[in-house]
Amino acid sequence: KIAVLVGDYLLSRGLLLAIETNEFELLRNMSNAVKEMSEGELIQIERSRKMNIDEETYYEIIRKKTATLIASCLVNGAQSAGASQEAKDNIFHYGINLGMAFQIKDDIFDYQSKGILGKPIGNDIKENKLTLPIIYALSKVGKNERKTVLGLLRKSKRSAKAVEEVINFANKHNGVDYAIEKMNEFRDKAKKSLEFFPKSPYRESLEMMADFIVERKS
Repeated sequence: KIAVLVGDYLLSRGLLLAIETNEFELLRNMSNAVKEMSEGELIQIERSRKMNIDEETYYEIIRKKTATLIASCLVNGAQSAGASQEAKDNIFHYGINLGMAFQIKDDIFDYQSKGILGKPIGNDIKENKLTLPIIYALSKVGKNERKTVLGLLRKSKRSAKAVEEVINFANKHNGVDYAIEKMNEFRDKAKKSLEFFPKSPYRESLEMMADFIVERKS
């Protein structure tokens, strides 16, 4: 609760500073990010209730909920430094793809051994969140097997065994491997956007951040 209140306070301070300094472009960017994040959350809630999320919808949700915020922060930094529109466009695309890779990595953790991370797995499953590993796995099986797995996901109370079954199903049908492949694609797209900028320690830092996102262990 305190963290949420502090976050709200910092957001309001940022918006006020943008107004006081006539930085209306910054205000527009941040307001759009808040709008997108809210829309993404609403889409996820509505689709999760119906267990009706395909791969494209998943990408839309994580773009709105995660990637847009990261991209907006990067663009605001570029705007504050007086960057050209082309530079801002490239840093925006870097941020979007970085955010997509970040969220997919986060979702992959839910289907991997807790021994690696030191934290519980299966949280998204318990919260009815359909993420890329399970979405892909469900798309690769027949109607009956899909129905069985969705039945496990729809239960209001899931046993540890049921959660483990879903995790094993996603891994068996290459859901995690596919998610890793897509995550790396977004990482590569992010780094491609940086080619617009001349080589420098700053560009190298952003490239290293993209690699860290996909290699992190927690």
